[in-house]
This record gives sequence, structure tokens and C-alpha cells, in this order.
Amino acid sequence: MNFSEGVILAVDKPYRMSSFGALAHVRFLVSKKLGVKRVKMGHAGTLDPLATGVLILCTGKATKQIDVWQQHSKEYVASLKLGVTTASFDKEHTVDFTYPTRHITKELVIQTLQHFVGDIQQVPPSYSACKIDGHRAYKLSRKGKEVELQAKPIHIDEIELLDFDPMKKEMTIRVVCGKGTYIRALARDIGMAMDSGAFLTSLRRTRVGDIRVEDCINFDHFREWLDQQTIEY
Repeated sequence: MNFSEGVILAVDKPYRMSSFGALAHVRFLVSKKLGVKRVKMGHAGTLDPLATGVLILCTGKATKQIDVWQQHSKEYVASLKLGVTTASFDKEHTVDFTYPTRHITKELVIQTLQHFVGDIQQVPPSYSACKIDGHRAYKLSRKGKEVELQAKPIHIDEIELLDFDPMKKEMTIRVVCGKGTYIRALARDIGMAMDSGAFLTSLRRTRVGDIRVEDCINFDHFREWLDQQTIEY
């Protein structure tokens, strides 16, 4: 394993940690192991702090492959609460609006989900890393400024309903999608399509390309994993 020549690492990003924070921790441990100041490292696709799962890290010359990895399809398992929204469409913010849910049935959910399969237009969340005049949208939103983002073309390969609780109005879906898809925005749009609202209560990226979450290195035990590897200098 030669980190300078290039290594692809897949870690299971923990809850409430940014993708950059996860990368920084791994880079620190690898750099310390190699006895160098800073190993070149980048990640292929940001996960929100409240999301967990597959985070691809590329080191050394393998950072040239980041764009390739970002093009791979991704799979997510997402849980949604129906009838309510938050400003960020996840649990980062508290509920801001409530909507009717009595009309929402499992049949309506299944019918609605199919409308989002294929090539669609999606407006990114205002609390996102998209840039507006050089500024991150989430930074502007947190300052209370109005954020208007344009719809972007995305592709969703599959949406499968894994669970639906008609009493609690909660649902869990599996989504296979392409680059640039915001699952928080998908939750928002699913709620709107059912004449209601919705936000994410949990999100886990279960696959990037052929790498599944079961194949990932446990983030909390990365140091122990690293100590077991044969390192080339």
C-alpha cells in the first residue's frame, strides 16, 4: 500500500461529522504513520454531517480519479417524516411548517415515488454547498439571506419503498441515483407532490459504484486498521 502512488479508501462516515472533518482525521493518521507533514488526500462526494455511510477518499496520485468516482451511481437509504418541513429539510433545523397528511396512503406514496424515477429537474436545498456569486448557499442561509437556486438536471435510477407507517406518517426509501442528487431536496419534492410536506430524519449512503458500506473501514477503528496494513514508502 503506497499512499503517495495512490490508494482508494472507503470509510463509513459517522453521524454529525462533516466529510472534510472525516478526511482531515484520516489524513492526520496516515500522515503520522508515514512520518510526513501532510499526505495529499481528497474525497469523492460530500456527505452531509447528519448523513452516514460510504465516503470515498483518494490519496496521492489517485486524487486524479476523484472526478471518475463522483460519476459513479450512489445508493441511499433515507427515512422521511411526512406532514412537516424544516428549513434545511433534515434534522439540522426544527419544524417550521405543518401540512395535512390524512389523505396520504401507501398506495399514494408508491404512485408518487415513480414520478421521480428517470431524468428530472431538482432545485438544490438553500442549505447546501452550492455557490451563489462565490458564496456557499448554506452560509448565506445561516445569515438569514434569501437564497434562490436554479433547478439542475439529475438522474434517479430507482426508488423503492422499504417501509411505510400509516399512523406515524413515516417512510423509508432506497434511492439509486447519479451525481448531484440531493436526497434532502428529493424528500422536499416528494412531500410537495403529495400535497403535503416532508423532511429527512435519517440518511445513509450504502453504496458508491461497486463499494458497499459493508466494505468500508470503520471510522472509529481506522488507526487499528492502518496498523495492520503493509505500507510502502
